[in-house]
Amino acid sequence: MASSADERAMDVDFPSEEDYEHLIEDYSHLAPPSEGELLQGRVVKVTPQEIIVDFGYKLEGLVPAEQVLQPDGTVPFAPGDPIDVMIDRSGPQPDGYVLLSFSKASRLRIWDNLERAMRDNLLISGRVTERTKGGLMVDVGVAAFMPGSQIDLRPIHDLDQFLNQDIPVKVLKINRRRGNVVVSRKSAIEEEIKARKSTAIQILAEGAVVTGTVKNLTEYGAFVDLGGIDGLLHVSDMSHGRVNHPSEVVHVGDEITVKILKFDREKERISLGIRQLSPDPWETLPERCPAGSRIVGRVMSVTDYGAFIEIEPGVEGLIHISEMTWSRRMKHPSKLVKAGDQVEAVVLEVKVRDRRVSLGIKQLEADPWTTVGTRYSIGSVVEGRVRKLTDFGAFLEIEDGVDGLVHVSDLSWVKHIKHPSELLKKGQMMQAVILSIDAPNRRLSLGVKQLQPDSWESFFRSHEVGDLVRGRVCRSAAFGMFVELAPGVEALCHKSEIPAMPERAGAGDNVLPIGDEYDFKIIKMNESDKKIGLSLRAVAEDEERTRLEDYQRQAAAATMTIEEAMNIRGKGEGN
Repeated sequence: MASSADERAMDVDFPSEEDYEHLIEDYSHLAPPSEGELLQGRVVKVTPQEIIVDFGYKLEGLVPAEQVLQPDGTVPFAPGDPIDVMIDRSGPQPDGYVLLSFSKASRLRIWDNLERAMRDNLLISGRVTERTKGGLMVDVGVAAFMPGSQIDLRPIHDLDQFLNQDIPVKVLKINRRRGNVVVSRKSAIEEEIKARKSTAIQILAEGAVVTGTVKNLTEYGAFVDLGGIDGLLHVSDMSHGRVNHPSEVVHVGDEITVKILKFDREKERISLGIRQLSPDPWETLPERCPAGSRIVGRVMSVTDYGAFIEIEPGVEGLIHISEMTWSRRMKHPSKLVKAGDQVEAVVLEVKVRDRRVSLGIKQLEADPWTTVGTRYSIGSVVEGRVRKLTDFGAFLEIEDGVDGLVHVSDLSWVKHIKHPSELLKKGQMMQAVILSIDAPNRRLSLGVKQLQPDSWESFFRSHEVGDLVRGRVCRSAAFGMFVELAPGVEALCHKSEIPAMPERAGAGDNVLPIGDEYDFKIIKMNESDKKIGLSLRAVAEDEERTRLEDYQRQAAAATMTIEEAMNIRGKGEGN
């Protein structure tokens, strides 16, 4: 039988197992946290030796001050500030406090943040601390490695430029157990560009005037960063004038204002222009520079055919080589002008549609041909320099811009000239007679032989048919022999007028030795055709007649008969 005490005990209502579980859950917040758990606390007090932290339990925690000291010796916390801590049971526990670790909590928080950054593809900031083999070391709370291929979009040769720089990076790989982290600045840049590009595509539109930065230059233009997307500024759209290379207008790094000419959103291609921001100077050029007006410009370039002159920004004109001097002897424009020269010129023609301006320098002076007729007369003697030799004659410059032609037939009275180089040399000074003047057609005929009397004219004035002349056989022909009677004067002795002579027996009929001299009789004269006919036979017949007349006179004087006279003659010929 149970005692009264036992009976009383059995009457007591003890908590059930389920009630204990509820009690444990209700007071679980008062149980000390486990070591390694990250806790969020609040600073209660700061002293030079420690920081007192309320981390939500019965006892307050204590963090040694050396764990939070900054390089300058200051403590970055004040009462009321939140602070991450962990229970630290590795060292002696202070009386009345729980030993906490700020440094362990910070490392744990850093790794958590790095894992979250990698998981969520977030950007974080890091400081480049040193250059190492294959890349850079970056402090992101822990030491992280950034390979050289992940530093920039393009290869970077000078890695030292990043030392001690704060840069945005993305976390590529994490090995928490080994403490390894790999980061990338390249990925951060790509994301930034992608975000800027997306924003720019939504904002930009054709016709808009925007500001951009020149990224790089090519032979055909410049690429301009418009804030995440690039546009091409073609060299032809940089200026209203001629641009040989983009570097003449813009440079890498320049901030420029451009107009969007075309925008293909699908292909993400943008065409830009600068010259479209200002009025086209060609549209009003005819009013500012009418034909006949004078301008002063700078020589931009010199070519084989002329020189380009900048009349005003965006407008160039051409001085053709033929418009540089009235003289025809200009070989190359560089003999007269060079790049950079300031020159005065006359506007000859403006073609707005073709964007061409024709200029002239020689028009600054009067055309010498307009006064040639008043300054020179036919028959006057002039002096000049031989400028050019051709098959048909020689060009003689008698003054700057005025050339005359000496035809090959007017070089000599006495010589048969096949080419003027037989008598003349390029560059020599000589005199000539003006034969004709044709100023409208810019032609001047000159003669050299006219400086001397005409040998034919002199011969015809002093001789007539029947005269006996002395001549030298100079050449032969099928129909006779040519005989030189005077310098430049030749006559023909037809073979029918050459008798057979005993001393020339066997030399061929009707042939006279070249170089021999004989007396000839003039039997024909044609001054207009400059032809003279000679006869050697007539001379012989005259001599025969003269001898016969002499015999007759002798016979008459001696009262001889004709038969006696003939006998005397026969005896004389026999001897």
